[in-house]
Amino acid sequence: MAITRRQFLSRAGLATAGSFLGPGLLGNPFIRKALADTIGDRYFVVCNLNGGNDGLNTVTPISNGTSGGLRGAYEGARGTGSGGLRLPWTSLLSIGNDFHSQTPLGLHPGLGGLKNLYDLGKVAVIQNCGYPAPNLSHEESSRKWETGDPLGTGQGTGWLGRYLAANYVATDIPAVNIGGTVAGEFSTNATSILTFWSLGGFGFPYDYWEDIDDHDTAFSALYSSASAASLGIQSYIGNSGLAALEATRDYADLDGDYTTDRSTWDVQYGAYDTWLAYQLREVAKVIYGVEQNKVDARFFQVGIGGFDTHADQGGASGGHADLMSEIGNAMELFYNDCVDMGVADKLCIVLWSEFSRRIQQNANGTDHGSQGPMFVIGGTVDGGIYGNHANINSGALDDEGNTVYSQTATDHHRTTDMRDVYGTLLKHWLGMPDPLAVLPLDGGDPDDYWTVPNFDMGFLP
Repeated sequence: MAITRRQFLSRAGLATAGSFLGPGLLGNPFIRKALADTIGDRYFVVCNLNGGNDGLNTVTPISNGTSGGLRGAYEGARGTGSGGLRLPWTSLLSIGNDFHSQTPLGLHPGLGGLKNLYDLGKVAVIQNCGYPAPNLSHEESSRKWETGDPLGTGQGTGWLGRYLAANYVATDIPAVNIGGTVAGEFSTNATSILTFWSLGGFGFPYDYWEDIDDHDTAFSALYSSASAASLGIQSYIGNSGLAALEATRDYADLDGDYTTDRSTWDVQYGAYDTWLAYQLREVAKVIYGVEQNKVDARFFQVGIGGFDTHADQGGASGGHADLMSEIGNAMELFYNDCVDMGVADKLCIVLWSEFSRRIQQNANGTDHGSQGPMFVIGGTVDGGIYGNHANINSGALDDEGNTVYSQTATDHHRTTDMRDVYGTLLKHWLGMPDPLAVLPLDGGDPDDYWTVPNFDMGFLP
């Protein structure tokens, strides 16, 4: 069943009807005040868990609820002993109950740092997120998530890239990606995205011709000439080149500023010695630079891989547990760093993975699945459990053993369409009056909507 405009407007809190996520997800009075046309004095961080995170061992039933048998289904599909993936209920970090089934839910024991933030009310756990007709190819599914265009209406840019294009120009640098390439969700042809592995080694890639004394002036003149050209692509290259050249000047001191002024925090990131902690430290350096009025970036992308756990996944210990610990520890440290900088209420982080894993384990791992959880973290996030747990009972799975995407109003396991989450973030955090300007929907029968939406889940504050 397609997600219609009427459903989207309701569930993302863009209409006056009951809201599925909407203002309830970001309902602090800080958010309710008049929004600027752009993000304003806030920060937005996207974190990709690449490879297909096993959401069923990330947010897991502790016991059966008052209806259904989710814990029983989980135990029946996942074994114990050598190669077993089952998480003992005693090891899970309790976060509350699934709304409809009243199934007690817990986070993976490796997510202790995230649980600490959850207990502070700073984490929204959004269950069962996906899109229609899920594709189990890493590349194809990632593209659907990155573009926000699961049915392929022809969007060649990222969902955030289109937002940036609507609000910034080529000479702006609103976003930073930690890594060697621009992340898919930030892909755009209208503004500049800065990418680097480390601020400590960041600089402009001059071609040092021997007959040029002042390379900075020479490259500035070269890009200025291209910027004034009548050809669009030439002008874009000139504008983005000027932005990159200016960025090397503006960003040059950020590493030293942070490591000197915030040495205690710098050491803590280093003590974890993980890739995600390393990336978030680079983000923290830039945020500190923004707060010192040295740079202007407000959007960031980080990510880690290793989630394609067909083998040696492990349960409460092992490969997946190590990844969970890396996420929990790094996110808690980064959030606390932002608290210390006084920017936690300006911060919103979203974590996503291209798909989850199947409930039935293979020998000692899991195969590609469908829907999985997302997390939204921040000082003004209304923490708690959102959405419905996927129906993992064997009789409810499709022919490949995957949970089913459902938009049926009366389905107590109804899927959270990822565009509901994107729309909520675009409207209620990024200040976009009409997210549908950049976020394509399926279309479908205009009369095919819920006259009595099933939104009585206590999501609103």
